[in-house]
Amino acid sequence: MLPFAALLDRLTAPADLVIPQADGSVRCTACGHRCLVRSGRRGVCQVRFHDGKELRVPWGYVAALNADPVEKKPFYHFLPGSTALTFGMLGCDFHCGYCQNWLTSQALRDPASEEAAYFVKRVSPAQIVEAARRSGAQVIASSYNEPLITSEWAAAVFKLALQAGIQCVLVSNGNATPEVLEYLRPFLSGIKIDLKSMQAKNYRQLGGVLQNVLDTIQRVKELGLWLEVVTLVVPGFNDSTAELWEAARFLASVSPDIPWHVTAFHSDYKMQATPNTQANTLLRAAEIGSEAGLRYVYAGNLPGRVSEYENTYCSHCKTALVERSGYSIRKMRVTPQGTCPQCGSVVAGVWPGLRAGAA
Repeated sequence: MLPFAALLDRLTAPADLVIPQADGSVRCTACGHRCLVRSGRRGVCQVRFHDGKELRVPWGYVAALNADPVEKKPFYHFLPGSTALTFGMLGCDFHCGYCQNWLTSQALRDPASEEAAYFVKRVSPAQIVEAARRSGAQVIASSYNEPLITSEWAAAVFKLALQAGIQCVLVSNGNATPEVLEYLRPFLSGIKIDLKSMQAKNYRQLGGVLQNVLDTIQRVKELGLWLEVVTLVVPGFNDSTAELWEAARFLASVSPDIPWHVTAFHSDYKMQATPNTQANTLLRAAEIGSEAGLRYVYAGNLPGRVSEYENTYCSHCKTALVERSGYSIRKMRVTPQGTCPQCGSVVAGVWPGLRAGAA
């Protein structure tokens, strides 16, 4: 087997998201780090690198490819009940100590992740779209690692997916730039963004910048893309009542129609000693979201233990519209046009009879 870095460096193509500099270096615009990459060096993500001639970026492979319910992403208001074919590559621009996908996301950063070389499979965009067609997927998602840093590859896949009538989404940490959002906008219908904390120091600990993520959330709404936001509630990190209120108020100020998923942490990767999130903490977070004015708040990862916060209700008449158990839908009452059958109110989201951005 080739050394891990050499293997990945061969599976690359020239970058689109790049600004050449006068001294031969390049400015990468795929994520909010905006790395200045000199000849022979790598960006923060480790998988975008300067080979002496140009910036090279991941291309022509997947490290994961799975068909799942779209609710697992999680998207609760984007074609609920549909199948999403999700593909992922390697690398990330963050280094979260609790990452559940660290084996793929921390490639070339954590030596233990070299095992991910065994997952790499060469594939073409057409083969991914064909796999989606065979699985009956209505959605293709880029996820598992950070999709922004592999945007050129995602765009190639998404372009063919749209031609096949399949909608496309990102599952992202939100550390975006205006350039990468404009680049992907022609192909995208929706984005799920992680709002990991409302404290700048916490984001620095994870390798990111809070303001970049807040700006991305606002920009995604302005672009007319469907947006859902997830906050993984981690004991001792971001679970204070004050911080949860700050997150909820911020989202409500952008749009009260943004679905906010507060999900349960479980011990993983470098945070084995941190206790798992309890149901009462998720319920407290969900109640804060509702009190802050968010119309659609969900508590995830603890099915059967979070009361009504698994379900979707009409924000006007409170009729139960989508009843869920985990990732499964038990009852679906939203009309194909995205309205409540009881009172006729519009339910924000992308429904079978609507195109993305119509609600």
